[in-house]
Amino acid sequence: YLLIRNYNLSEFPVQNTPAIIGQTTKESHIINPAIKRYWPQYQWSNVLVMINNMRKKPAHCTDRFDGRLVVNSGATAGVGYHTAQKYAAMGAGIIMINRNKEKSERVQKELTETYGVPVQYFLADLSVLADIQRVGEYLLTVEQPIDVLIHNAGVHLEKRQETPDGLEVNFALHYLAPLIITDTLIPKFKKDQKGRIIFVGSEAYRFAAWGLDLDDLQWIRRKYSGLKAYAAGKLAQILTMHRLSQELLPYNVSLLAMHPGVVRTESGKENGRLYQWYKKHVIDKNSDSADVSAEALYYLGVSGDINGKTDLFYHLTTEEELNPPARDMEAVDALWQKTNLILQEKGIHL
Repeated sequence: YLLIRNYNLSEFPVQNTPAIIGQTTKESHIINPAIKRYWPQYQWSNVLVMINNMRKKPAHCTDRFDGRLVVNSGATAGVGYHTAQKYAAMGAGIIMINRNKEKSERVQKELTETYGVPVQYFLADLSVLADIQRVGEYLLTVEQPIDVLIHNAGVHLEKRQETPDGLEVNFALHYLAPLIITDTLIPKFKKDQKGRIIFVGSEAYRFAAWGLDLDDLQWIRRKYSGLKAYAAGKLAQILTMHRLSQELLPYNVSLLAMHPGVVRTESGKENGRLYQWYKKHVIDKNSDSADVSAEALYYLGVSGDINGKTDLFYHLTTEEELNPPARDMEAVDALWQKTNLILQEKGIHL
């Protein structure tokens, strides 16, 4: 998972500023400081544990969730759909955050008629800043406490794409959307004094093996790699979990991140024919049903075993140690400062 050979050191230019996560100084022209920083911290046992966790099935929770409220993004297909179905089957009310009205109405009708629970949907494109803000503001008006908030919406792109705000899509969807929505809802969680928030992340964060390049979070200067951009988005998501979990801790709110397993989803449908063929004939044939992810997300959202736990990463339902860049608290602070500058330029203040 380190895949050192995939990381071209020339991607990190010489800078005059101190290096902490992916920058290079005049004092180090050959070895990137991030490698010097993180390499001694890496342990192969960490990777071997992760590989072993891939063989484990998720723990199951049989407790009902009648009358509780679950907010779930990207709920019309894949992991999001199966998760909404699981929670509805166990009696929970659902608010779906989706892009497509027709698909949302279909899922709403299906869940309501099958399980007899209240199901609503809110239409938004979670890569667009105005829509992200609308979601947060809407959820603030919901009177019922949000028992579980699942940030699931995601995408995998072969080529760099920008949002209408001029932001790289991975960065906006995987990182900024969960951050802004969660930050907006802090007053509600403070009032309700309970809740669990789950980031649907990915073990792919490990491909950002040397951390984030704070000077190029938008992949403008470097050659774009779909895998590395996806990894960077998921790493940024984990780093912000550390900060938000501490802000929410006084209000009895748990914030967790999880890898949903290798499951069949519609992710990557925006990519070209070669990728589509590879996904259909290789990835999907070696993947499990998204029911596996739904079981894990139900357990993490409902099980009493999770009470009092926060700021943790799970491989399905197995707690897992993060790799060095993902537990770097200096990187957390640096990313937060950089993010604030980016958002302030767009008129958003955290």
